[in-house]
Amino acid sequence: MITAGMEVREADITQLDVDVIVNAANTLLRGGSGVDGAMHRAAGPELLAECHRIGGCPTGQARITAGYRLKARFVIHTVGPIWQGGTQREADLLASCYHTSLRLAFEHDVQTLAFPAISCGVYGYPIRQAAGIAVQTVAASLAAYPSITGVVFACLGPEATNAYRAALAALPPA
Repeated sequence: MITAGMEVREADITQLDVDVIVNAANTLLRGGSGVDGAMHRAAGPELLAECHRIGGCPTGQARITAGYRLKARFVIHTVGPIWQGGTQREADLLASCYHTSLRLAFEHDVQTLAFPAISCGVYGYPIRQAAGIAVQTVAASLAAYPSITGVVFACLGPEATNAYRAALAALPPA
C-alpha cells in the first residue's frame, strides 16, 4: 500500500534498498535486542565503533551514522520512549523520533528511508497507537522535506503490518 510517498511492507529493514534505515536504538547507541541488534549485526563492527564516538542520544532525538555493510548509505538512530501507560509524554516523544529522523534525512540529501515500529518491541508501546503516531507524523513532516520521496514502514509480522496499513488508510486524502 502506497499513500503520498509512504508504503507499508512486511520486511526485514536491514535488507531494504533505501538511502537510510532508521534504527530503534537505546540511549547509549550500543546495539541491543530486536531491530537494534539486527542492524548492528548486519552493518558490522564499524557501526558500533562510530556509535561509541557519538556517545549517546536522548529519548525522542536522533543521530546519523554511515551504513557500512548495509545497502543503506546511512543509519539514523532514534531512541523511542518506553511505554508507561501514556502518561509520561510518550506520544510526543515518539512523534519527535519520526520528525527528527526525517529532518536528519533531509539535511543529508536523502530521498528514501525506512522506519521500523519504533518503541513497539521491548519498549512496549501499543502497536496501533504507535502506528497512528508514526503515519500521522511522517505525513505531516513530508511537506517540509520535499526531497524525501519515499518512506517505507518496515514491519515484522502481520500484527504490525496490519496496524500500519490501517493507520495509512485512515489518513485524510491528500
